Amino acid sequence: MKTRMEHDAMGEIAVAIDKYWGAQTQRSLEHFRIGQEKIPFEVIEAFAHLKKACAKVNGSLNEISHEKAELIVQVCDEILAHKLDDHFPLAVWQTGSGTQSNMNVNEVIANRGNEIAGSRLLHPNDDVNHSQSSNDTFPSAMHIAAVTALNHQLLPQLDEMIAVMRELEAQNEDKIKIGRTHLQDATPLRFSQEISGWRAMLENNRDMLIQAMTSIRKLAIGATAVGTGLNAPKDFGKLVCQALSEQLDSEYHSDPNYFHALSAKDDITFVHGACKALAANLMKIANDIRWLASGPRCGLGEIAIPANEPGSSIMPGKVNPTQCEAITMIAVQVMGNDTAIAMAASQGNFELNVFMPVIIHNFLQSTRLLADGLRSFRIHCVSGIKANQETMDSYLHQSLMLVTALNPHIGYEKAAQVAKKAYRDQCSLKESCIALGFLSAEQFDELVVPDAMV
Repeated sequence: MKTRMEHDAMGEIAVAIDKYWGAQTQRSLEHFRIGQEKIPFEVIEAFAHLKKACAKVNGSLNEISHEKAELIVQVCDEILAHKLDDHFPLAVWQTGSGTQSNMNVNEVIANRGNEIAGSRLLHPNDDVNHSQSSNDTFPSAMHIAAVTALNHQLLPQLDEMIAVMRELEAQNEDKIKIGRTHLQDATPLRFSQEISGWRAMLENNRDMLIQAMTSIRKLAIGATAVGTGLNAPKDFGKLVCQALSEQLDSEYHSDPNYFHALSAKDDITFVHGACKALAANLMKIANDIRWLASGPRCGLGEIAIPANEPGSSIMPGKVNPTQCEAITMIAVQVMGNDTAIAMAASQGNFELNVFMPVIIHNFLQSTRLLADGLRSFRIHCVSGIKANQETMDSYLHQSLMLVTALNPHIGYEKAAQVAKKAYRDQCSLKESCIALGFLSAEQFDELVVPDAMV
């Protein structure tokens, strides 16, 4: 492999000649050969947007020359066009401030920019990182990446699933089934009402995510090293946020307290809590669906779901609720990620939290998994749900809990006697009620009408 010599404050180090990164990136590569998890490219894209905005502001304030600012913007656009993807190789498991990833971006922009210029015009620290610190750029990139992932990945898929749920409701308005509480028979409801509960959960999750996102539209940029704004011009953070808002057509603000912005990660923890709430609801919905589809002959069998692939390597003809299993595994992973994020957020020592790479790695994994999982679950399972009317009717008319309709007429205790006798003697509620002398057959038929109980 052909190399060139790059240098930093530590001295010289060899770097592959075909890579745009410099000495600090190379040192990180060699010192942190840990795991397979790389800094998510969403963070690199967020850095490109941030560096672009910083260059514009630095140029407008004459902090750097307009030539340098335009060159930085040009390379940032190349990063965003995925022309330089192979030049961002660093592991999640690096310095907890994300300094090496910030420098990776700075070095790539500087070296690629100098190649375009045909001279060593840009310095990674003095020009690309001008008015900035890793301590304020990395948390800012985290928030930008998180907002972008929620807006472009997760929320659209959530909207698609909500729309499918609405269609299912309309299709099943006329179907009445037995309800269940505590995994035991309860009173009847429409299948559309049960589906509406699932739909409302997801709508509530959507509202939670949108409300929570306001907290990560605050950025740390302008804080520099410890929150004092040392070496940054006045209002630098405010101006960068204005530039970012225009670039991304998404609202960002300078955090009103930089000392909080650097040392605490409660904002992103709060937003991930909304992701965890979505995961909890998806776990419930998927479990409901696979219970209702259990069988096909020895389970509940109230609904049928699409048969997508063989379910067993030994049992011919077996089909399993695999999409439900996938989404519930995703839910477990998101809940685990939430624990990791919360623990990492608790580790802000003095003026800086140094668990930031693992926080954003887990956050973006959660949003990606939830978005992909929702898409797969919707297409390959939920949109194909079909009610088994015959089975629903059978369970409905066998249920002892229809006796609840008699409470206002014969009282709770007598109604309980009817249900217990019917269960003990393996007879119908009607037969039990007549035998106990509480109602005539005609009175029972008039009072116990499943359609009137929903």
